[in-house]
Amino acid sequence: MKVAIIGSGASGLVSMKSCIDEGIEPVCFEQEDSIGGLWHFTPEERHSSVYRSIVINTSKEMMCFSDFPIPKDYPPFMHHSYVMKYFHLFARHFDLYKYIRYRTKVLEVKKTDDFNDTGNWELSYVSLEDTTKVKREVFNGVMVCVGHHSKPYWPVFPAMHKFCGVKMHSHAYKDFRGFEGKTVVVIGVGNSGGDIAVELSRHNCKVYLSTRRGTYVLSRLHDSGVPFDYWANCRALFTLPRFLKSAVIKSRINKKVDHRKLGLQPDYHPTSQHPTVNDDLPNRIMNGTVTVKPNVSTFTETGVEFEDGTGDDAVDVVIFCTGYSIGFNCIDQSILPVCENDVTLYKYVFPPHLSKPTLAVLGCFQPLGAINPVVDLQSRWVVQVFKGMKHLPPKEIMMEDIMKKKKDMAGRYYASRRHTIQVDYVAYSDELATLIGCKPSLWKLLVTDPTLAIQCFFGPCTPPQFRLEGPGAWPGAREAIMKASANCLYLTKSRVLEKKGRQKNKVSVLVKVALLVVLLAILWACLW
Repeated sequence: MKVAIIGSGASGLVSMKSCIDEGIEPVCFEQEDSIGGLWHFTPEERHSSVYRSIVINTSKEMMCFSDFPIPKDYPPFMHHSYVMKYFHLFARHFDLYKYIRYRTKVLEVKKTDDFNDTGNWELSYVSLEDTTKVKREVFNGVMVCVGHHSKPYWPVFPAMHKFCGVKMHSHAYKDFRGFEGKTVVVIGVGNSGGDIAVELSRHNCKVYLSTRRGTYVLSRLHDSGVPFDYWANCRALFTLPRFLKSAVIKSRINKKVDHRKLGLQPDYHPTSQHPTVNDDLPNRIMNGTVTVKPNVSTFTETGVEFEDGTGDDAVDVVIFCTGYSIGFNCIDQSILPVCENDVTLYKYVFPPHLSKPTLAVLGCFQPLGAINPVVDLQSRWVVQVFKGMKHLPPKEIMMEDIMKKKKDMAGRYYASRRHTIQVDYVAYSDELATLIGCKPSLWKLLVTDPTLAIQCFFGPCTPPQFRLEGPGAWPGAREAIMKASANCLYLTKSRVLEKKGRQKNKVSVLVKVALLVVLLAILWACLW
């Protein structure tokens, strides 16, 4: 069996590895001269890539692939250069380079004439060294790994065309060079907007940060200096009712930052929108180098006016940090229809209307957590379906599931084009793991390995949890789970401190075991 993989970013890399694990021959098409996708930084605007200073928002132990932990001597929150180092380690370890066709652009993916019988696809592609020669090749399956950050979204504002200054999208932003001393309006307070506003504010820029709805700002670090996602993405928190979980999260967030005092307070609960991760934004607002403003009401030839009636007539640059539109340039709308920035996919992976489930989309979702371990699970499930080891339900059942998810999303998140593909990290990972057959059984672990059960439930939901059992089980999974916290902070302990003797609190362990039993019993009762 031969499968085409479009893109060699995180999704493409782990898809190649999953194919190899199941005896499938992968052929990966990559437009650039390197792996990494979004994480492959280029100073030119050739493709969607990170900016020069970017640091990951999730801790390294939460963003690794499930059977290949990130080295312990990497920082807890990695610069993009470390992410690329990790990708290259992964590619070398699993011998993936030989399956990649670099500098190759896929022009079209279409069904073969005998698709209803074979499920085969024909790909048309060109080498970027000679775009005049179009080649065609037939594959038994296709894994689309292009993500959802390729088409910048530009909202329209009144009189926007009159503005004589520079208008650019965050897609084109690389670093602060060239912006020093300028007056800049950053529209949008997502992760990119926060990062860019903070960076420019350090270089003698007058920065306005414009937001329609406000946002909740999370620090990368939680109490006691541990990564915030260790607490936010644990199973214990996800067993709580949504209203209680939302209240707990809101309390923790506002404990560090009073969003109302910073002008960032949204009208929604933290679980009703995607938060902004930024350690420095509150400080930059408090020291006056970033000024938070409401939405832009109109542009002028030399500046902008805001909805509160204020404005600035000497604006040099407006940067639109307004997200991206979902799109698949090489695939016809009849195969992957996109409507209002929403694509209809079963479990965010399979188009439900195809007569043969031989095309899958990976990475087209937005988790409240890291993407890498989730696309790892997606790829493992996809290759099982491609090989006939797992089967999709009838179209009607798939559509019911899709519509239920859309309804749940509409009831939880405020209406926005950025919330069409939102998923919860733990819940969605468990859903995929159940389909694969690799979801860890906490009841079983409670009997056979209570220490591990406690860690899996009260600790962070680290990716190796999905390698403890089932297809693709990895002997090193338990060790990786138990050492995750120590490995995550290994690099920060560069100054050796005298150890003070402290006995483990056995009572605390017993309390956790009892609480775990009670919670599992409640869940069992709810399910049955």
